[in-house]
Amino acid sequence: MTRILRKRLGLILAGAIATLSLIALTLIPHDVPAPVRSAFYPATAAVAASDEFTQSIPTVDEPRLRDYVNDLAYRRFEAVDRDRARTYITDMLSDLGWEPQLETFDNGGINIVAEQPGTTTDGETLLIGAHYDTVRDSPGADDNATAVATLLEVARIFSAQPHLRSLRLVFFDQEELGLLGSTAYASQPQNLESLVGAMVLDMVGYTCDQPGCQTYPEALPINPPSSSRGNFIGVIGDLDHPELMAALQSSDRPDPPPVFTLPVPLSADLPLDLARSDHVPFWQQGIGAVLVTDTANFRNPHYHQPTDTPETLDFEFFTGVVQRVVDGVETLVNS
Repeated sequence: MTRILRKRLGLILAGAIATLSLIALTLIPHDVPAPVRSAFYPATAAVAASDEFTQSIPTVDEPRLRDYVNDLAYRRFEAVDRDRARTYITDMLSDLGWEPQLETFDNGGINIVAEQPGTTTDGETLLIGAHYDTVRDSPGADDNATAVATLLEVARIFSAQPHLRSLRLVFFDQEELGLLGSTAYASQPQNLESLVGAMVLDMVGYTCDQPGCQTYPEALPINPPSSSRGNFIGVIGDLDHPELMAALQSSDRPDPPPVFTLPVPLSADLPLDLARSDHVPFWQQGIGAVLVTDTANFRNPHYHQPTDTPETLDFEFFTGVVQRVVDGVETLVNS
């Protein structure tokens, strides 16, 4: 993730602390009783998972995810190293039957785009995105090899999984320099014409259990059920597209990672801590988007450090998050 300047944000959060207090109340776990949950989150936004649903989606492959992360856990900042990562990603996609395309933009950046058509003719498309670069001195296992690995697993599963809507995978370059890849991508009208939403992943594999290890942005009056455990996955989305958040909440799988959602109204004074990844350029263009994250530096002490290595990750948690993403994608491309 990157801390971008305020002038890059055409978005702001309406009102002040009073409004934010109401929003923060929606930060609730998936597994609370339905009568309690419905008081904070509209019942119409929930996606009910059935036995048929869970049995129809393949289970993600943890050893494969480990291999992806291990293969990508090196500094991906210089051009030569980003080129190495691009070659790896495009080779993997090609082996899975996708046809990746390279899209260049200013500053020497290159996004990777691959799309699998849906079975209907209405042209609607769901985008799943993640950045593949790192800061200069970090191998970026959590930031952001975990998210790249997730997209590759989505590619593997959906290469053999028919779906109504088209599915587009975008691997953004130069996120760490100021969301350059996603901004360039979202600035092209032809890239947005058919989008029904974007799901962006940024750091999804780290947990912590020590008292006080999980913190929260000071600008938000969040009162979470527990401040001492960082064992949930966070989902930040815009209020106008609750279906994107809801798709990631529902699961009939045994012991899925807890999900906490934060719906955000897109108007005045959006805190920078809610606008630090590749979901923001889509918000700026009026496209519904969610950020899926383990909360980055609010939990992970290895954020942007040389110590962000695979050994620090919780692969059981990470695998559960990937399964939630896969199940959520299946819901969104078939609804």
